[in-house]
Amino acid sequence: MTDKFAQGGVVAVIGICTVFIVLAILWGVLELMRVFFTKDAKKEKKPAEKAAPAPAPMAAVAKAPVASAAGAAEDEELIAVLAAAVAAYLGQPVSRFQIKNYRRIDSGTPIWNRTARRDNLIG
Repeated sequence: MTDKFAQGGVVAVIGICTVFIVLAILWGVLELMRVFFTKDAKKEKKPAEKAAPAPAPMAAVAKAPVASAAGAAEDEELIAVLAAAVAAYLGQPVSRFQIKNYRRIDSGTPIWNRTARRDNLIG
């Protein structure tokens, strides 16, 4: 009976050692890939940054948005939602403050991420 336990222990130790050896090999391969591929990327970026002059700032040309009844209704609805959110956060009635202006801030997330979030919210 003790012979079976000893054999099971040996098999377990060999299995664990095999797993860690394979993990060490994978880690080494990934480190080699990082070393080879990041050096090339850094070398390519440095000359490109030095050679390219900084672009001159361009004047922003924006067309005036066309006011429509649907757009105005959406803006009023958005302002109402923002006012309700601020009122809930502050714990004060909406009549105590007034939202005069708002602007949308880009979140910096990719479009596929925003689409997935929207799809999850919609259901």
